[in-house]
Amino acid sequence: MAETRAQRRAKLVERQQVKSSVGAETVKKAARSGQMPSRDSILSFIRDNPDRATKRDIANAFGLKGDDRVALKLFLRELEETGTVEKRGKRVAEPTSVNGTTVLEIIARDGDGGLIASPQDWDAAKGAAPRVRILLPKNARDKIIVPGIGERVLARIGRDADGDYTARVIKKLERPKAAALGVVRHLEDGSWRLIPVERKESELDIQPNNLGDAKDGDLVEISIVKSGRYGLASAKVLEVVGSLATEKAVSMIAIHAQGIPHIFPDDVLTESEAAKPPAMKKPREDWRALPLITIDPADAKDHDDAVYAEPDPQTTGGHIVYVAIADVSYFVRPGSKMDLEALKRGNSVYFPDRVVPMLPERISNDLCSLRGGVDRPAIAVKMWFSAKGEKTKHTFHRIMMRSHAKLSYQQAQAAIDGAPDDITTPILESILKPLWDAYGCMTRGRNARGPLELDLPERKILLNPDGTVDKVVVPARLDAHKLIEECMIQANVAAAETLEAQKQMLVFRVHDAPTLSKQESLREFLKTLDIPLARGAALRPSSFNDILARVKDTDHNDLVNSVDLRSQSQAEYSPDNYGHFGLNLRRYAHFTSPIRRYADLIVHRALVRALGLGDGKDGLPDVELDHLREIATSISQTERRAAAAERSTVDRLIAHHLAGSIGEIFDGRINGMANSGMFVTLNVTGADGFVPISKLGDDYYHYDEVAQAMVGERSGLGYRLGDSVAVRIVEVQPIAGAMRFEITSDPRDMGMATKSFHKASRRRNSGTGRPFGPKSKRGKR
Repeated sequence: MAETRAQRRAKLVERQQVKSSVGAETVKKAARSGQMPSRDSILSFIRDNPDRATKRDIANAFGLKGDDRVALKLFLRELEETGTVEKRGKRVAEPTSVNGTTVLEIIARDGDGGLIASPQDWDAAKGAAPRVRILLPKNARDKIIVPGIGERVLARIGRDADGDYTARVIKKLERPKAAALGVVRHLEDGSWRLIPVERKESELDIQPNNLGDAKDGDLVEISIVKSGRYGLASAKVLEVVGSLATEKAVSMIAIHAQGIPHIFPDDVLTESEAAKPPAMKKPREDWRALPLITIDPADAKDHDDAVYAEPDPQTTGGHIVYVAIADVSYFVRPGSKMDLEALKRGNSVYFPDRVVPMLPERISNDLCSLRGGVDRPAIAVKMWFSAKGEKTKHTFHRIMMRSHAKLSYQQAQAAIDGAPDDITTPILESILKPLWDAYGCMTRGRNARGPLELDLPERKILLNPDGTVDKVVVPARLDAHKLIEECMIQANVAAAETLEAQKQMLVFRVHDAPTLSKQESLREFLKTLDIPLARGAALRPSSFNDILARVKDTDHNDLVNSVDLRSQSQAEYSPDNYGHFGLNLRRYAHFTSPIRRYADLIVHRALVRALGLGDGKDGLPDVELDHLREIATSISQTERRAAAAERSTVDRLIAHHLAGSIGEIFDGRINGMANSGMFVTLNVTGADGFVPISKLGDDYYHYDEVAQAMVGERSGLGYRLGDSVAVRIVEVQPIAGAMRFEITSDPRDMGMATKSFHKASRRRNSGTGRPFGPKSKRGKR
């Protein structure tokens, strides 16, 4: 008889209890006494039980009940406020600890030849990254994973008897392949060289017979054909990517640098080509007559969501909203070739004029694309909303649908604004206006909920036919965008609520509240603007919205929006639900984009299993909680990898675009500061560049972290985060996507920032820190 999930979880808890350094006797003694355990005992438990250190876990371990649990909560709060521990979702941990499942980079070998690693995403503000010793498998029959120096691994962290970090490797991650991409150069002596796109890599020799069709200046993909002990390694050109100024070439640099899989294996493509649409039979329901429509960007290649709304006949002012999502789980079965490749990719990666998809085009652009007038399988949610915009109930269905229209955001908005075309005129009254009425209703609920409302415009690069940059625009934010966004948010909420009610494991989309240290930094910064932020109060999104409302339409608007954004935690995937702070939601899971996100595919499978919507082969299989945590960590990592690739591609494209503008002056805004200088974003293109602190002027400038300002030591003049400035382009490095600026506008009186600077200066000169001045480390630069 198969184990139940409760039995598996009980075994996991039992194993964790054995690992606890507190020990069974200590736990029993604390339980018998009914008294709070010592501070050291609690910290010891937190340190040695990284995956079992919520308030409930600690209380259960020490047998605390009633008032003692309240005392524990207050005690943990005190530890958090003093910086002794920090919250990580529902768990607490030491700020400088490495816990659970994480990504490590192998950095060295110890004296015995063992591998040493460090956390890849370590926050440098916490000090030096801890060293982690890689352990061999427990059993000889286990598959041995042997990573090399420079490789990345997904690993489970533990501690040895001395308290040092150890790790057991779960899997090796794709190794970055930046050295396999470079620019061909023809030297004066007639020889050929490959200049890698990453400056840390060494040049390679290319023999004429290995040059292929490459010419001087071409970006090429290569393989190493010879690597001797002496002299340069030799390379062979595999493919000529093209001119460095084109989007294709620049995105390929990012793909290689980040190690993004971009070529589907033959067996994955074969499996996708063999996929067939499902038959119309139970439990699949026939919704083909329901006039669902798709609303997407004008250049969208796939359409994975459709919507429809109507007034609720049972509730005055209420509405019923239907959201249908492509049924990817029917085609991509657990453990299949496509499934394993999708998990490795984690998500699709979007560049200005191309996409590296998570799934083959046969699935993403054909069988799972909700094309107009074509039967397509989907998983749908039907949601009822009160007149106040509150979701009162919902139901999930596995359906066959047929999209009645394919619209762009601009097309749908134009119809509502009084300019319908041949496609939108027939559906304006019957489909579009009811959708907008439902959106107005949902907006009332959203406003009452009060999610975080940061004003951060997004730029879009428009390309010429040859793939070079034409211009950069900020697309208008339409109600059509907001309508689809709110429909998707509510569908995601419904998925999380249903699965939690069914006690079905899943991967939540979680976003923690700002840490206490970030709250304190924000509080100190706002003080320089005479904006109060109460200490000790639990911040909510509405707290940030109140701050943003105070500075709206003032000179501080962009500055405060930037600082507020920097104070936020990073959203991630986790099987442990601790809510979504930014959206102000207690339960949230990604359900609406299974074509491009593996997390959504997990949620689809969980719904199929929990609600009995399939044949048992396409639902979520039995999975251990630890394994689900590993998947969540992996896809959180691939999401960050995709974001880095997309960002670096935009940086390189714009750097190429501005390479001929050296010496020209542009308007910009200061968007970042560090001890070494300032980062400025140009208004028109969104390009980022650096201004070294040594080039700010004749005064001696210091970075005031509290006020987010550069303050002149003698004059008290300077610059502040968010300030509008004029800059001259001094240097452009197209391959690196980097630019150096020189500020041409005059500094201004810093006011409160000056006071903050002098206060910090007095603290340093009183012996609590290194004094400013020419003898300091800063002065030597």
